[in-house]
Amino acid sequence: MVREVTEVLAPIPSGVLVDATVGAGGHTAALLERRPDLSFVGLDRDPAALAAAARRLPDGVRLHRCRYADLGAALAELGVGSLAGVIFDLGVSSMQLDTPARGFSYRAAGRIDMRMDPTAELSAAQIVNEWPLERLASLLRRYGDEPHAHRIARAIVARRPLHDTVALAEVVRAAVPARDRRRGGHPAKRSFQALRIAVNDEIAQIAPALTQSIDLLVRYGRGVVLSYHSGEDRVVKDTLAAAASGGCACPPRLPCVCGAVAGIRLLSRRPARPAPEETRRNPRATSARLRSFEKLRAAA
Repeated sequence: MVREVTEVLAPIPSGVLVDATVGAGGHTAALLERRPDLSFVGLDRDPAALAAAARRLPDGVRLHRCRYADLGAALAELGVGSLAGVIFDLGVSSMQLDTPARGFSYRAAGRIDMRMDPTAELSAAQIVNEWPLERLASLLRRYGDEPHAHRIARAIVARRPLHDTVALAEVVRAAVPARDRRRGGHPAKRSFQALRIAVNDEIAQIAPALTQSIDLLVRYGRGVVLSYHSGEDRVVKDTLAAAASGGCACPPRLPCVCGAVAGIRLLSRRPARPAPEETRRNPRATSARLRSFEKLRAAA
């Protein structure tokens, strides 16, 4: 949704724009063409992504390795005290999915890894081969919305040790009842998603990063968040709603008397979805949801 992102951010004031998931630099490259008056910072926890961005983007774009939740500290280290705009593109990137050795794909053989930061301690292989059955089933339910979580967890435990992504995907596929294998995409999709989210602590990173970026935005600065599944989007929606209400605790539909002051305004109540031509060109974009907001008060 590069077009939608650039349109939302087109009116922001001059200043610093941070791409908090710079990846291969697609969003930053598009905005560089449209807003040469901005300075850009690209953040990512994946060193391979930063290397790809460095090859694509001009030297003036500052690149820095960090997790979402460390956004504020990273920008302080770079001497950035306020932001004109921010982009979050949550979830796994095409570059990660298309590199079998990273272990994100259930379609290509590779090690069961799934670490966005290859130096992180926890890998998907540890979860698959070491976690007890009930903990594994709980993970598949919580982060994958997997209706057959217990069956799949039991099948995984019975086939341990597993070291190959295709072998793992086949175990999951075989554990899913035949009637459900024919709908909803690949039977291993939800399980791989759940493992990836757990390995990278993805859900817990979102709210702190969004809150930090909102605090840093100047007045009329804007933010864009792209999420790809309901768990991510729920956290984004709740975090933005709290900022838009200023933490108001008054009963709904009654005047606010608690003195809360809104920090942002939502640019739309419902998330934007990709256009049909984009989903035809890039099926991975089908589940994308775009939420956007504008800062109402000056940065602290």
